[in-house]
Amino acid sequence: MQSSQTHSIGYPLQRLFVPIPFVCFTLTLATDILFWQTANLMWQNFSAWLLFAGLVGGSLAVLAGIIDLLRPSTRISRPGFAEITGFLIVLALAVLNSLVHAGDGWTAVVPNGLALSAGTFLVILLTLVFAARSERALNWRMS
Repeated sequence: MQSSQTHSIGYPLQRLFVPIPFVCFTLTLATDILFWQTANLMWQNFSAWLLFAGLVGGSLAVLAGIIDLLRPSTRISRPGFAEITGFLIVLALAVLNSLVHAGDGWTAVVPNGLALSAGTFLVILLTLVFAARSERALNWRMS
């Protein structure tokens, strides 16, 4: 019987949680735009809840990322510095945006909350570009 050791790459746990804040913060921008156009308080409440859900999902993603760093089978697929920095900037902007959205009425969203949501969305897009580039590089290394 042959004994050959092959390195199997485990599935990174962080990939389960990273999409949650990206989707929630993108929808926050959409609900902020809807609030700006309609002045219906329901959209402000949706934005606040989406920010909360995204921050919880982001916290879980950070914890999963730390676990992935400790697992030998997922070290090769860890994100790069640009991705990690982008994700942390997204979370920091979302915390600030959540504090802005904690206010009442129109001024809780327009203009500062809307600007923070748009800025968060732009950083998300930039982070996704960095992630796609590093994923392509990882696929090239593995082949």
